[in-house]
Amino acid sequence: MAKRIFVVDDERRIADTLALILRNSGHEARAFYDAESALHQFDFLRPELLISDVVMPGMNGVQLAILVREYYPECRILLFSGQASTANILKMAGNRGQTFELLEKPIQPTELLARIESSG
Repeated sequence: MAKRIFVVDDERRIADTLALILRNSGHEARAFYDAESALHQFDFLRPELLISDVVMPGMNGVQLAILVREYYPECRILLFSGQASTANILKMAGNRGQTFELLEKPIQPTELLARIESSG
C-alpha cells in the first residue's frame, strides 16, 4: 500500500536517492535537506511516515521526531544514522521517554522497503 513519506537528510544525495527509491516502489516520497523544512510541510502534506537522519545541523533528527510524535502522533518514524554520536542523542531521547526505530547507514533499499512494509 502506497504511503506518503518524508525523507530528511542534510546530505542531499542521500535524501534524493532514498526518495527516488521510495517513489519507484510506488510511494509518494519527498526529500528535505533540513528538519525545519520538513516540519513546515507537515500541516499541508500530512505524511504517514518520516524517515530522518539523526545527526544534522540545526534541529537534529531526534528533536524533529519528538516534535512530530507530539503534534502528529499518527505518523510513524524511522531514524537512520551512520555516526557514533547517535547513541548519545538517542539516550537523551530515552531519558525523555521517547524511543525510535533506528536504521544504520548505509541503508540497503531492500531493508528500507521491508521495514516500511513491516508495520502498515
